[in-house]
Amino acid sequence: MTNEYVSRQQIVEICKRIYERGLVAANEGNVSVRLGADRILCTPAGLSKGFLTPDQLVVTDMEGKKLGGKERATSELRLHLAAYRARPDVMAVTHAHPPYATAFAVAGINLAQCVLPEVVVMLGRVVLAPYGTPGTEELPKTVESDLAACDAFLLSNHGVVTLGRNLTEAFFRLETVEHYAHILHLARQLGSIQKLTGEQVEKLNVQRKGLGLPPQRQCVDCGFCKLPK
Repeated sequence: MTNEYVSRQQIVEICKRIYERGLVAANEGNVSVRLGADRILCTPAGLSKGFLTPDQLVVTDMEGKKLGGKERATSELRLHLAAYRARPDVMAVTHAHPPYATAFAVAGINLAQCVLPEVVVMLGRVVLAPYGTPGTEELPKTVESDLAACDAFLLSNHGVVTLGRNLTEAFFRLETVEHYAHILHLARQLGSIQKLTGEQVEKLNVQRKGLGLPPQRQCVDCGFCKLPK
C-alpha cells in the first residue's frame, strides 16, 4: 500500500521536473502511481504538468472509474492501466513527448540497440511500438506484446512511456531515453554508430542480473545504422 499523501507530493514534484526539463509542453504528458491493488493516482486531463497541485490529482480503480478528485483523469489512463495489469512490479508510469526521443519515434527509428553500457544495464531495450490513436483502446494494444519484458517504449508518432518500481525510477528512465536519443543523434552527425558486441552485452547482463533485471537482448536490426550517412 502506497501512502497517498506522499504520492501526491511526489507526482507534483516529478511533473514539475518533466515540464522544466522540456520533456513536455503546454498540457502534454501524464503520470500515475499505483496506490494499492485496485487504486491508481494519476494526473488530470487538460492541465499543465508544470503547475499542478496535489489536490488536482485523480484517484481511479483498475477499470478507470473515478473514485476521487474534482478533475477528469488523463485521457491516456488506459495505457497506464495496461502496464499495471500486466506487471505487478510496476508501481509508476510516466508518459511524455521528449523532443529527441519523440523525433526518433516520428522517424520510425528504433532505439533497441546496444550502444551505451549504462543504458543496457539500467534501462534495457527501448521498443518502438506501432502507432495507436491517443486516448483510445488502440494505444495500450500497441505495447501489450512487450510489456512483460520492457520498461521503456517509443510510441510511433507520439512520444515515450516508461515504467518503474517507483516513481523516481520511472522518471529516471524517461530522462535516460531522452538523453540516449540525444547522444545517438549527435553521434549520427559524426559518423556511424559503434554498437556493442554480443560478448560485451553478456557481461553487462551479469550486472543486470545483480540488479534483479531481465537480460538485455543483443542488438536487433533496428534500421538506424542503415540510414545514409
